[in-house]
Amino acid sequence: MTKKEIIKEVSDKTGIEGKKAEIIIEAFMSSVKEHLLRQGKVSLRRFGNFMVKKRAAKIAQNISKGTSINVPAYYIPVFKPSAEFKKAVKKTVR
Repeated sequence: MTKKEIIKEVSDKTGIEGKKAEIIIEAFMSSVKEHLLRQGKVSLRRFGNFMVKKRAAKIAQNISKGTSINVPAYYIPVFKPSAEFKKAVKKTVR
């Protein structure tokens, strides 16, 4: 599903015109991004959590050259679905 399809579905389900639904979806996405950039956590009950996790520094191997590469620590956004969400997906998606 694309962002355009989500906007259409929200518009259809709520009766809000498409342009307003797009503004709402954009504002939601922007709020989540901004909060995660401040290394916060966004919790949506019965859906899941968006958070930022730190990946530790490591030494990787460049197989083609046979050398080692130092990979510095970095942060990555992650999503952890709620138990209820996981259970629903497990039951329906095959």
